[in-house]
Amino acid sequence: MPEALEQDYSQTQLHEVTKALSSGMFVHVRRMLAHMPPCDIALLLESSPHKSRTVLWQLVDPDLQGETLEELSEDVRNGIIAQMDPALIAAATEEMDDDDLAEVLRSLPDTVYQEVLGSMDKTDQERATFVLSYEEETAGALMSTDTITIRPDVTLDVVLRYLRLKGELPEGTDELYVVDKENKFLGDIQLATLLTKSPLLTVREVMDNESEAIPVSMGESEVAQLFERHNWISAPVVDEDSQLLGRITIDDVVDVIREEAEHSMMSMAGLDDEEDTFAPVVKSTKRRSVWLGVNLITAILAAFVAGFFESTLGILPILAVLNGIVPSMGGIAGSQTLTLVIRGMAVGHINDANQRWLIGKEIAIGMLNGVIWAVLIASVVALWQWDFTLGLVIAFAMFMNLFAAGCAGVTIPLILKKLDIDPALAGGVILTTVTDVVGIFAFLGTATYFLLP
Repeated sequence: MPEALEQDYSQTQLHEVTKALSSGMFVHVRRMLAHMPPCDIALLLESSPHKSRTVLWQLVDPDLQGETLEELSEDVRNGIIAQMDPALIAAATEEMDDDDLAEVLRSLPDTVYQEVLGSMDKTDQERATFVLSYEEETAGALMSTDTITIRPDVTLDVVLRYLRLKGELPEGTDELYVVDKENKFLGDIQLATLLTKSPLLTVREVMDNESEAIPVSMGESEVAQLFERHNWISAPVVDEDSQLLGRITIDDVVDVIREEAEHSMMSMAGLDDEEDTFAPVVKSTKRRSVWLGVNLITAILAAFVAGFFESTLGILPILAVLNGIVPSMGGIAGSQTLTLVIRGMAVGHINDANQRWLIGKEIAIGMLNGVIWAVLIASVVALWQWDFTLGLVIAFAMFMNLFAAGCAGVTIPLILKKLDIDPALAGGVILTTVTDVVGIFAFLGTATYFLLP
């Protein structure tokens, strides 16, 4: 089915379920949900208000609940899990991939986690303990342990017979991992190679012994960059002794890339990247109020600076009309630089070796923009008010603020990163403060010095 038609079909399904639910046709909704893939059920849950979501979850087939939880965003999943009995959570996590299991268990309060763990059988308890032994946002937290390993001294024919006996391969398998008797990673062999080479050859003769393995402690952002650079479908994960621990597949990396993109976009507005669109009013208000409060403080600071020049504004009312232009231009120019730098940091383009060059470049852009827009605004204001001095005053303020915006836009995220503070979350607020204060002070301060008698 073409992608566009598939999307239309999914939307039609979702519309029908929503309509049936609002009509109280619960038996019909249960049947429809039973024939929907988990990804569509997750989309339906995320697209539903809180009360409807609770009813829908109760109608989802228990056999589909685990896969559906894997597809949900963190905020929605946590809300659903909070309403579930620990035994049901344990049942839903039985078939979960290791990385998804770790994410679900980490979201549980300690008391609930202990109850869920107590409801699991011994095998699942051991698996839960293993997946939680690695830090969040590392390769260890991303990996799955469902790997197929082979020895280097066997023939390809033996490997093929071994795979036939297994009957199935783990999802997303494109290569088999070669290990020694101590389970040390030696290399890999592609399935394509296995199928096309002579079955009499040994694994050692055809394997790739220079393939790259991912350290278990590597950050998930670095993992995503490696997958992007090498076009991997899967990759092995090893510990410091080169012991094979598991593998990471492309579907998990796609989730990391999507989450990082959402994080950057939402954080610049002061929102959680897992923000539930249909969260209760009070919950959403609390989350948004934090950054609204921070922005209010920065606005008061800018107003406080402007208050120093109250007498100047009283004598020259035209300054009040023009006062918003300079901070606004600085804010836009600084945001352009800030966004560019944060993106460069996210994709790994910016490092210690090229930071100085980048700072110089952005400062030069700020100065050049300052000259261009200073000349333009000076000409407009001088002709409008027939006041050449006023034109020079706003030109100087425009140049200084665009210069400051360029400096702040490039240095703020770099400094925040060194302080281990998320640049996407805090950078915009600090930048706005800088451009507002510098713009107001440069314009009104210069006007007070040159225009007042």
